[in-house]
Amino acid sequence: MIIGRSPLRISLGGGGTDLPSYYEKHGGFVLSAAITQYVYVTCQLTPLKEMLFRYSQIERVKTVDEIRHPIIREALKLTGVMNPNLEITSIADIPAGTGLGSSGSFTTCLLKVLHKQKRHFIHPRELAEMACHIELNLLKEPIGKQDQYIAAFGGVTAFDFRQNGHVDATPLSASDEIIDLLEDNLVMVSTGVYRAASMVLKEQDDKSKSNDQTMIDNLHYVRDLGYRSREAIERGNLAHFGELMHEHWLHKKKRSALMSNAEIDRWYELARQNGAIGGKVIGAGGGGFILFYTEEKAKLRAALKREGLMEIKLGFDYEGTKII
Repeated sequence: MIIGRSPLRISLGGGGTDLPSYYEKHGGFVLSAAITQYVYVTCQLTPLKEMLFRYSQIERVKTVDEIRHPIIREALKLTGVMNPNLEITSIADIPAGTGLGSSGSFTTCLLKVLHKQKRHFIHPRELAEMACHIELNLLKEPIGKQDQYIAAFGGVTAFDFRQNGHVDATPLSASDEIIDLLEDNLVMVSTGVYRAASMVLKEQDDKSKSNDQTMIDNLHYVRDLGYRSREAIERGNLAHFGELMHEHWLHKKKRSALMSNAEIDRWYELARQNGAIGGKVIGAGGGGFILFYTEEKAKLRAALKREGLMEIKLGFDYEGTKII
């Protein structure tokens, strides 16, 4: 049995500028961190004369064309893995639809195990590009490239999305002490609400394609916040990074009425009154997880716990998508 593991991620700045509808005209920038919450994919050949796929559903099929799961179907076609007795299973530490990039992590992990099945080595860059090709080009999802790249590379990494489609990946240039302190001062809680990212991102994508100036100006500003967030962390000014997170959230909410709701806004203000310097909903918005930066962890955690919000302890992953 081949077992693959791919990290989920949090965005630390610039999120939303990794969509082709924006970066192909203006260039994008995202600072992202892989975390120690994972998607796992197993692959093996069985004595059965059918293909078996287990994820949130179970599929038993005779041919690749019969597969209902679009990513699995396209990944098998792209890699040429057509064994009639193939069995693939996927599980995750955190459910999909929570804003942590699970779709990109699943796609990179699936491709990694399929290449292992064929005894082929695949570089993280090639892995990320192949995953992007499936989700953006073949399946036409209105999403960005951040998730696939951070899952493949791991670490706390800055991504420059060039207008020609090339992506530059650069590790964050900060001391171990600063990275450890950043990791320790981030608090993430679940809203308990799941949603499909494409539902929220489609509005941004449509407006970017139509050159809506308000949307373009918003994304210009958010891209600049990404650069400033990287600089703040690299200089060790983490409190300023927290302030930039707050500024980022205020601008992110302006992109869509679906980005937040009254309950999320109430939780956010409660957190700000109890030690959070800044924060934002992770991913497309509308639910999932809220990430806060604080230097008063005990006070913030106590306030969030009284609200019944479940915390997920954060750690940074430095290995990216791998076979285990």
